Amino acid sequence: MKNTSIKLSAIALGTAAALVSVQAHAGKDLDNIKKRGEIICGVNTGLAGFSAADSQGKWSGLDVDVCRSVAAAILKDSEKVRYVPLTAQQRFTALQSGEIDILARNTTWTLNRDASLGMHFAGINFYDGQAFMVPTALKVKSAKQLKGATVCVQSGTTTELNLTDFSRANRLDLKPVVFEKVEAATAAYVAGRCQAYTTDSSGLASIRAKETPKPDDHVILPELISKEPLGPAVRRGDDDLFAIVKWVGYALLEAEELGITQANVDQMKKDSKNPSVMRVLGGGTEDTGKNLGLDKEWAYRAIKAVGNYGEQFERHVGPKTAIRLPRGNNELWSNGGLMYAPPVR
Repeated sequence: MKNTSIKLSAIALGTAAALVSVQAHAGKDLDNIKKRGEIICGVNTGLAGFSAADSQGKWSGLDVDVCRSVAAAILKDSEKVRYVPLTAQQRFTALQSGEIDILARNTTWTLNRDASLGMHFAGINFYDGQAFMVPTALKVKSAKQLKGATVCVQSGTTTELNLTDFSRANRLDLKPVVFEKVEAATAAYVAGRCQAYTTDSSGLASIRAKETPKPDDHVILPELISKEPLGPAVRRGDDDLFAIVKWVGYALLEAEELGITQANVDQMKKDSKNPSVMRVLGGGTEDTGKNLGLDKEWAYRAIKAVGNYGEQFERHVGPKTAIRLPRGNNELWSNGGLMYAPPVR
């Protein structure tokens, strides 16, 4: 019995030492970010509301805020991000090759991508679905009325595959007109080369608002023909960076649920006695950052940089923007939506 106890103690000590070692040493991707002093983030070449650059080259959007919030948490400065615009076909190679650290490019989480492309999805920052947009003049009310229609679509996307499945299942004989870049697909639709345009519903809303001469001349049909959970991804092999990207996103959801905003974050950090608020903002004795290899104010900095999730949604794609999207499934779970964060504790 004594020898068994000694062996068990040795195993326990060895396991504890291994855990300490894992926590103390960051993965190579995280190490490279810290040494470089900059996060390299792969984004869309231009999709208003998600990732788009203005005339001064300043990037903004829901996906851009993913990168900014992670930079604030790791590097203590949300501006320490280099944006790499990528087409749908380029995005996975860029992540696999190490050209970028994080892919935040309205990318759908699927089994094939998760299991075979050497990447981890770090949560969902937008629940979407594929839809069709057509000129109002066509007087089409349903996608099932598009029999034989030409449809502009981007290659290298789940959108292209879903279009084929939908056409075959409903015997519509839809004729895809395929483009590598979203800009080319949009230009072709606006020029009348296609009778319809298909992509994520949010993307169609963005394109209608920003790229068509008269948005009211185009209608997004009501059917959603797919599930498109969109979120950021990192390379496999660095669990530390994976954990940080994932938990920064959860912290921004938790902040909305707790009523922490970009405007009141300093006051709440100073005055709140709510244990959950104190944990998130690093205002008490608990340190939620230590298991992430960060300091205790990691989430406070992320919230101060970009606001909580609801603020980001309203700022970039909400009803008061040109995109005019309702929260819908992207509401908090407590308000009937799908957005739900595990406890930040």
